[in-house]
Amino acid sequence: MTDFLDIHTTSAADLRAMIDSARAMKTARKGRPKGTADDDLPLAGHMVALIFEKPSTRTRVSFDVGVRQMGGQTMVLSGKEMQLGHGETIADTARVLSRYVDLIMIRTFEEQTLLEMAEHATVPVINGLTNRTHPCQIMADVMTYEEHRGAIKGKKVVWCGDGNNVAASFLHAAGQFGFDFTFTGPQTLDPEAEWIGFARENGVRVTVERDPAKAVLDADLVVTDTWVSMHDPESAKERRHNQLRGYQVNEALMAHAKPDALFMHCLPAHRNDEVTSAVMDGPHSVVFDEAENRLHAQKAIMRWCLGV
Repeated sequence: MTDFLDIHTTSAADLRAMIDSARAMKTARKGRPKGTADDDLPLAGHMVALIFEKPSTRTRVSFDVGVRQMGGQTMVLSGKEMQLGHGETIADTARVLSRYVDLIMIRTFEEQTLLEMAEHATVPVINGLTNRTHPCQIMADVMTYEEHRGAIKGKKVVWCGDGNNVAASFLHAAGQFGFDFTFTGPQTLDPEAEWIGFARENGVRVTVERDPAKAVLDADLVVTDTWVSMHDPESAKERRHNQLRGYQVNEALMAHAKPDALFMHCLPAHRNDEVTSAVMDGPHSVVFDEAENRLHAQKAIMRWCLGV
């Protein structure tokens, strides 16, 4: 049984195989209608539980469509519909669900919920997001970069803003795919030292640069995310904006990157907060390719988990 819990806990060879598989499946669809099935139906007869303790657009739709395209069926469950961590333990929930479904994807708050689910489930578990990491998103991001610019190995990726769960998974990917990573943001929002250490231990350069213009110099890829995450309290909003205003990705900042640099954002974006509309809709932006590739990357992840 194979879980997909984080990029740093999955081998580099398997990650590369998933990216290759995702690209092959995307190519094979050849622009056919979204609701039509793939030529190959590896999930035929399989039931997939999609658990959402956190709200979702891209994760919910991309996983649901991906399962259906591959011939499987989904059961979408919200935290309000379940006893998860309330009247029933996470371990017992995992044991029960394993009797009904072939695969579990969970999008939750605490990392420990994910880990307990994986420990006690007897079917594969996929991390759809926790407060600490977001590996499915970064698999789509690596795929997107390589579609446009070729191999990401040796490139310079710059993260602007909050060193959050998406930044954490980018650091994991730096170590596994071999690209350099620069973080620019306030010290109070630095990525976890553990994740910086992981990337460095795997031989890539990780730089922390407080000046965003210096950080973005000669960047191949510039990435940002919302300044206030969905798990942050409302009281944090004004403080976060004050801390991060100087790290907005705008045309002036992008001018310091390489002329052919790409811009990414996992979405949803708060336009003209963390990124201007001019950049979001401009020539550097690949945010909607990135969003589409969640579908293809996650199809590859599910096939890897099930060995099909």
